[in-house]
Amino acid sequence: MGTGGGLTLDTGALIALERRVVAVLAAADRDDLVVTVPSPVLVEWFHGKPSRINPILNAVIIEPLGELLARTAGEALVGTSGISVVDAVVMASAAQRGDYVYTSDIPDLQRLQRAFPDVRLFGT
Repeated sequence: MGTGGGLTLDTGALIALERRVVAVLAAADRDDLVVTVPSPVLVEWFHGKPSRINPILNAVIIEPLGELLARTAGEALVGTSGISVVDAVVMASAAQRGDYVYTSDIPDLQRLQRAFPDVRLFGT
C-alpha cells in the first residue's frame, strides 16, 4: 500500500470485512498499518447486525468523534449535497493521519477529496 499513514475503514468496508476479515487485517498487520474506525461508522455498521463484530473490533482502533474531527468533517460538507456525515467523518479522520481509506463507496468519497486531497482511496 505504500509508506506512511495507516488505514481508515468506512461502513461498507466493515461489512465487506465480515466476509474477509482475516485476510484484510492480516495484510494490514503485515504492513504495520494501524487500522482505525471512526466511531460514527459503528452506528451504521451495528445497524446492519454484523455477524463478526468482536474479531474486527479487537483488531482496530475506534476513534471517538471529538470536536475537531466533527468540525473538520462539517466544514468539508459545505457546498455538497448527497454526502453522508459519516463519509465526511471518515475522510476527515483519515486526513489527520495521512491514511488510506478502504471503502465500498469510492464515488461519494471522491467528491470529498477536494477538502482532503491527500487521502487515498481504494475499494472493497
